Amino acid sequence: MAKKKERDVFERISIALTHFTGSTAAFVISISLVILWLLLGPIFDFSESWQLVINSCTTIITFIMVFVIQRTQNKDSMAIQLKLNELIAAAAGASNRMVDIEDISEAELEILHRHYKKLARLFENDKHLKETHSIEEAEKRHQRKAAKK
Repeated sequence: MAKKKERDVFERISIALTHFTGSTAAFVISISLVILWLLLGPIFDFSESWQLVINSCTTIITFIMVFVIQRTQNKDSMAIQLKLNELIAAAAGASNRMVDIEDISEAELEILHRHYKKLARLFENDKHLKETHSIEEAEKRHQRKAAKK
């Protein structure tokens, strides 16, 4: 139970940090700190210690932000994959093989990519985009879905 609480605390901190670092306030603070550091340069005679302050701060912030950004990217990527999986599962005629496709190898992805490029070429030869996705087709699809409810 303690590990779950600990994980929840770290998740809340990570979420708050992600939201803050993407805010206007964070941008203004970072610019202000750099300007303050520059203004203090003459006072500290542009010494090595003066330079070390900004170098150390930016290195630490960069180190932490790499992990915050990666965590956010992983979470967002998983959410997108789940949404796409739901659409595939719900769509009649969609291939269920595409669910969890992010777990297959790059070679297998390349094979699928070539397959869909070939399909795209066939569609180009078949009809114009406006003809294949008409308003009437969308309305019929909507009516079929409403009838199933």
